[in-house]
Amino acid sequence: MPRPQPLPRSLVRPLVQGLHAYVPGEQPRIRGLIKLNTNENPYPPSPRVLRATRAAVDGRFRLYPNPTSQALRERLAALHGCDPSQVLVGNGSDEVLALAVRAFVEPEAGCSKASRATVQYLDPSYSLYPVLAAIHGARTHAVPLGPDFALPAITASTRTKRGGWMKDAALSLVTTPNAPSGRGFTNAELDHLCRNTRGVVVLDEAYVDFAREHAMDLALKYPHVLVFRTFSKAYSLCFQRVGYCVGHPELIEALDRIRDSYNVNGLGQVAALATLDDLPYYRRNFKRVVTSRERLTRSLTDLGFSVVPSQTNFIFVRPPGPPAESWLKSLRENRILVRWFRTPGISDRLRITIGSDKEVDRLLQVVRKLLRTRPQR
Repeated sequence: MPRPQPLPRSLVRPLVQGLHAYVPGEQPRIRGLIKLNTNENPYPPSPRVLRATRAAVDGRFRLYPNPTSQALRERLAALHGCDPSQVLVGNGSDEVLALAVRAFVEPEAGCSKASRATVQYLDPSYSLYPVLAAIHGARTHAVPLGPDFALPAITASTRTKRGGWMKDAALSLVTTPNAPSGRGFTNAELDHLCRNTRGVVVLDEAYVDFAREHAMDLALKYPHVLVFRTFSKAYSLCFQRVGYCVGHPELIEALDRIRDSYNVNGLGQVAALATLDDLPYYRRNFKRVVTSRERLTRSLTDLGFSVVPSQTNFIFVRPPGPPAESWLKSLRENRILVRWFRTPGISDRLRITIGSDKEVDRLLQVVRKLLRTRPQR
């Protein structure tokens, strides 16, 4: 096979040449690995969802799906007590996040007002946020979390300064409960944040089904607030990529103007609708995950791990003894994948997805073995 000729660098935009792409969790190529690194649900979709999806594998494959996911938008609007004009469905919530950056933030080049070109987010948080800002050529403003990953103090007098909350940033992205910490924020805290922010606020509730509270009411209360949800984490539909957001009709209309046509595949729409037909099945699974999360938290704490209280389907831990990266490698050698971030400030921790009871048992078995056989510092 002939080798490609060198490509002139001038063909690729300088902005793109300098980008650092989002790094997802490892996708294993070895059979039999216990995968606790990408926050997938350990339980399968409802049998009703699988039947509906199989039944849709027919001659309609030659046809385009509904371009606006109309039936799904209507069902979601009924679920959340709003109008379909207040709902937009995307190819995973990641697509809707990208749309929000494009719709509400000016590229920095040529923008005379810095705040209009700024994407603001908590730090640490979802590492896709700065990537989306960089793709768009926007400014980024990372706001450090408080002790134990708590929401920082945000007041009406907060100034635009390095490290402080910018109340006039064009777009503020808040994962709640947060990742990678798993820490939950109360509705009172989030309401206070929204009242003290003038730009668009996105409350990214990817993990909310495992939490004590949800903030959907804030999207219906404030015209500048959007709540994002996904069918991936809690509803076992990662493979189909379906997410959505709820908010003021004019914000939704802005997102819809730049949305790709036919952005949500037909099987994804079928699967999401069938999911909404069987919510009791999923609520039972939420409880199973929370029960396993609390058991794993107690067990690892007893073994000397420091565990951040979690309201998600994962936990964030500081292991005892050797560095977290060393634990990552040792667990992988024992066929267990977890997530480690090289990011300063959290490189001493691991993020562990809550697996099935059998997977949690195996993880604890391996951890106990490693504690017995490895030298401690």
